Amino acid sequence: MKTRNFRSAKAGFTLIELLVVIAIIAILIALLLPAVQQAREAARRTQCKNNMKQIGLALHNYLDVHSAFPPSFVSDISTLNTPGGEWSVLARILPFIEAGNLYNNAQLEASYSDIVNAGISGQRIASYICPSDVNDRQRPDGALNHYALTYGFNGGTWNVWDNTTRRGGDGAFHPNSRFGTRDFTDGTSNTLGFSEVKAFTAYNRDGGFGTATVPGQPVDVDLLITSGGDNKDESGHTEWVDGRVHQTGFTTTLPPNAEVIVPGGVRPLEGDYTSCREEKTCTGKTYAAVTSRSYHIGIVNSLLMDGSVRSISENIDLGTWRNLGARNDGNVIGEF
Repeated sequence: MKTRNFRSAKAGFTLIELLVVIAIIAILIALLLPAVQQAREAARRTQCKNNMKQIGLALHNYLDVHSAFPPSFVSDISTLNTPGGEWSVLARILPFIEAGNLYNNAQLEASYSDIVNAGISGQRIASYICPSDVNDRQRPDGALNHYALTYGFNGGTWNVWDNTTRRGGDGAFHPNSRFGTRDFTDGTSNTLGFSEVKAFTAYNRDGGFGTATVPGQPVDVDLLITSGGDNKDESGHTEWVDGRVHQTGFTTTLPPNAEVIVPGGVRPLEGDYTSCREEKTCTGKTYAAVTSRSYHIGIVNSLLMDGSVRSISENIDLGTWRNLGARNDGNVIGEF
């Protein structure tokens, strides 16, 4: 009987099979990428909240040492016997966020732009930057470099500071403030301390057209901006050393992530407004619509004055948001 010799067939893929495999891999990658991105954003959001908790701890450590929370800045050094001029809340709490060496190198009796403070304002403070913000960088300002920030102090509803009477607003911080927990009659758990802001925000300043009536919607702020003043492109929230509200603060005039138009801005729908900067060339009241914003979808992270951190929806009722911004308006929010 004759045996047959069969030639062994070589295993392999046809072109069609290869294309099918590639297509399946592409589909799997497309399905996995959003999940990976969401996981990364969740991690960034968690780190962002941890940064705010560090700021909260620093504020309370400052309170323990100085018997008061820090002012947004000091406009009358002789009265408060506190050095620092325009230096911000964030500058004053440096010793309590493991940045004591930088604080010791700063001469708070002099302006941050003084030659004795060269290099201070350009330092990156990791705890002051949310990892979700895309503008983690310096801003050159002539011979000076500044570094951005993404957490702003609560400057109140709208009226931040009166440059004539030297009285502050209803927020957790204002120039020359020296608040203790007793001053938060609504409760520290019902008052915002800090909230997220976007670095490199365009803003309009020094037009002097602010009104005693609080703007009810973004279009009202748009009208104030078109009335005059100076539009600054990508300048707001770029100086962690500066205690003025357009640099290191926010107000509750408008809800989180509200759209305000500043012509010429890289993000023109994300603008801010300050009628007259605190302790600058104009003499009117400082009315400010400086909005809390973030790169987290639909929320901003906010620090309450008791040290807790909450994620707050951009759809929060405006009245509730303003109540949270006022330290002593008599409206206790409870759960929100």
